[in-house]
Amino acid sequence: MLSACASAPKSPAVQLIKIGCPAVIACRLPASQAQTNGELNQAIEDLEAAWHSCAAQVDMVLKCQQAAKAPP
Repeated sequence: MLSACASAPKSPAVQLIKIGCPAVIACRLPASQAQTNGELNQAIEDLEAAWHSCAAQVDMVLKCQQAAKAPP
């Protein structure tokens, strides 16, 4: 009998490790009930900071996705 035809235990299944882009959280814009000019200025600054944080997450995922598609 040929050795290639002998029964042997099956090799263990290969474990695949999926490396993906980081998870993001939903962008949240702060509510405001500004009553004065000072409160309105602060609300605008808070809103701009929230948009900046959201855009940073989008940029992070975009860079990750582009790097994953780049040839080795």
